[in-house]
Amino acid sequence: MVRKKSSFILCGAFLFVAWNALLLLYLWGRPPMGHLGEGGGTEPGGKEEWGMVRGKGGRVNLAGEVIRLAEEVEIQLDTQKKLLKQIESHRAVWARQKEIGKKQTDNIKEVNQIVHQQQNNPVPLINDVYVGDQVEIKHTQRSVATVAAGSNIERHQATDVKEEVAEDKVTASVSGPQVIIPILVIACDRVTVKRSLDKLIQYRPSQELYPIIVSQDCGHAETARVIGSYGEKVTHISQPDLSDIRVRPEHRKFQGYYKIARHYRWALNQVFHTFSQSTVVIVEDDLEVAPDFFEYFRALYPILRSDPTLWCVSAWNDNGRDALVDSSKADLLYRTDFFPGLGWMLLKEMWDELEPKWPSAFWDDWMRQPEQRKGRSCIRPEISRTITFGRKGVSLGQFFDQYLRYIKLNTEFVPFTKLDLSYLLKEKYEENFIKEVYSAPLVKIEDLQQGGSLRGPGPYRVQYSTRDSFKVFARNLGVMDDLKSGVPRTGYRGVVNFLYRGRRVFLAPPEGWSQYDTSWS
Repeated sequence: MVRKKSSFILCGAFLFVAWNALLLLYLWGRPPMGHLGEGGGTEPGGKEEWGMVRGKGGRVNLAGEVIRLAEEVEIQLDTQKKLLKQIESHRAVWARQKEIGKKQTDNIKEVNQIVHQQQNNPVPLINDVYVGDQVEIKHTQRSVATVAAGSNIERHQATDVKEEVAEDKVTASVSGPQVIIPILVIACDRVTVKRSLDKLIQYRPSQELYPIIVSQDCGHAETARVIGSYGEKVTHISQPDLSDIRVRPEHRKFQGYYKIARHYRWALNQVFHTFSQSTVVIVEDDLEVAPDFFEYFRALYPILRSDPTLWCVSAWNDNGRDALVDSSKADLLYRTDFFPGLGWMLLKEMWDELEPKWPSAFWDDWMRQPEQRKGRSCIRPEISRTITFGRKGVSLGQFFDQYLRYIKLNTEFVPFTKLDLSYLLKEKYEENFIKEVYSAPLVKIEDLQQGGSLRGPGPYRVQYSTRDSFKVFARNLGVMDDLKSGVPRTGYRGVVNFLYRGRRVFLAPPEGWSQYDTSWS
């Protein structure tokens, strides 16, 4: 329709030019108009008959003829000018209609393209058995699975896109629209995975928004039966390659760590590539979650998405023993340079960065290396949202009896999605953090231990300047003393934050700290 109107405009312009050419030829050859006759008209019988006006000597009066032609042409041009104005006004209207029509057409094409992509890449959790690339997927979650449950998932994913393209503002009091946050449970041969799954299902507010995917390695039949007993409440997938991994002789005792790294890589690829999810929360089969576990990750998703200086959100506090945390501050959250793991959220974009160089073993310590961390931080809570009950494992109970079994699990539901969490964004957080730490009174460890001269709950600052002094102070104050690539557990800018005998303490390097020393490991 718009194309026809454009052709009409061109045709009108051509007719205009042709009409004026013919008009000029006609007027040039037309006899002169006589003077007004007695009857008020130019008619024969007046003082001048029809014929060329002649001047003296019978010559044609060319000047008068040119003036006469100019006057008549001016009258005709005025008429044509009005016509052109009408055409121009219609042209502007047609141009606007054409632009609107183009936008509508583009929108229709975009919608069709999205629908086509969704049809070609359906939501992966289907109530079926899928075998591809030697992957066995036993689905038990019908409601998350089909595109038909369908429209809800499309709305959730469309809203997620809106979150990503929004301006660099975070309204942390609202977690944002309903993005799907799958929970990936890494399992092997522990039948006690039941304890973990029971709590996840008990506290899960929505099966559609939080699909639980249990990825099992090891091929342990009894564990598989336990997982299968949950029916449609979970999706059970099995890592297909159960073979031993060739390692150098001195690493044969670490075979389990190699298999765990292989399993993580496979399982995360399933979530992001086969299931086409945009984020995931990873837990292991020996973790129990807190009542507000899902609320915690829902609220922190937009913070993680919007701040490029963050690369994970963790539910775990390495120094989360009951005596080291403030039980009245269940809503308190921190940034940390130490990768905590043990219930953590990862975005697909980060997995795309990590997956090509994923290590063959010891994946968690690899994550803590500066080449992977790249100066980025994680979010952690004051009080852990997970605890581990698995003393049995490849680590042979390392740290479990001394630390892990004493970690406090939060029991108070905190409505994080209704809180303003923007204080966790780097620029605002770092300014307040540095001010709070280095304005705290500097005390000796003996002052804290004896406590007589100290007044009030703190905060107080204990300063270390070497690796050895950090380890001595940490042991004496009851916090974990190990460092990974120079970063202490829970540390941010080298500062470890905890309670000691009811007082807030910052175990901190000297003011002006600039970077970690990787030799402190």
